[in-house]
Amino acid sequence: MKAVIFEQHGGPEVLEVRDVPMPTLEEDEVLVEVRACALNHLDLWVRRGLPGVSPMPHIGGCEVTGIVAATGPKVTGLTIGQRVLIAPGLLPRTISEWTTAGLDHLDADYRIHGYQTQGGFAEFSKARACDVIPISEAWSFEEWSAVPLTFLTAWNMLLRRANLQAGEDVLVMGASSGVGVAAIQIAKFVGARVLAVAGGKEKCRRAEELGADYVLDYTQHDIASEVRKITQGRGVDVVVEHVGQAMWQAALKSLARNGRLVTCGATTGPKVELDLRFFFTQQLVVTGAYMGSRHDLLTVLKLVERRELRPVIDSVFPLDQARQAQEHMEQRRMFGKIVIRAGK
Repeated sequence: MKAVIFEQHGGPEVLEVRDVPMPTLEEDEVLVEVRACALNHLDLWVRRGLPGVSPMPHIGGCEVTGIVAATGPKVTGLTIGQRVLIAPGLLPRTISEWTTAGLDHLDADYRIHGYQTQGGFAEFSKARACDVIPISEAWSFEEWSAVPLTFLTAWNMLLRRANLQAGEDVLVMGASSGVGVAAIQIAKFVGARVLAVAGGKEKCRRAEELGADYVLDYTQHDIASEVRKITQGRGVDVVVEHVGQAMWQAALKSLARNGRLVTCGATTGPKVELDLRFFFTQQLVVTGAYMGSRHDLLTVLKLVERRELRPVIDSVFPLDQARQAQEHMEQRRMFGKIVIRAGK
């Protein structure tokens, strides 16, 4: 089968399209003929050298959709030709206090497809049957692939970590990203007022069309000052942050007293400065989010199925242009998800 692989960490130039052996199934595994796999910043970090990448040579790709091509002898409930996605967060292999509590994403054995396993930038990808989820024809394979990782992460950030309530104000940094477009929609679904931050008129226009109540262009405005104006000096209750170093101070200064900042990434750099006096005098909460539980993933998929939330696709690249797709992401040109089409 054809796959996009890298044998060493580095820039987009390390990516190669090669013929590689077909995955060999264990008795509880499913072989998926990949139709689409969305791209994430995680794929860039894995390629550059994120700790724990396995195995090598490596095939990235976390958000896989396709059809069931084969099943191991112990697999039940899935049929050849069925439309499915592979859950990006793989259930732990043993029961623990975390899995018993329904917090599988906190277990030490929690892994991400395409990071700690071979992923979906290939014609075929495999996973255990428990990590393969049927999908309907409500959306195309490309659209379904734009959902699981980013919508799950945004749901965990807003509903679980920040405990967002109806009527609160939310500031979404990096509103044109996969997490950003998901966060805007989820916050509106909950009943919050959304302030979105993006760069450039076109991205701001699209964020407004997606439902943002106010849109701020970081290339034109001082974000914290504009937030204070909009909120009559109060600040926002919640900040969704994944930009990192470049926007960290603006994010903190935009918070109201007793505000909550939740972060899931650091695309512009992980090192930030903190003044602890500001935290305890303003009584702020800063918390992190990493993926989310399987229960929350299934909840998000149901909402997408009912079209209460919707995937947003920026562009679609064929498998042999995976390098160009990653370069497109690195240039931060996208609004929504970049998708690799692997099949028919």
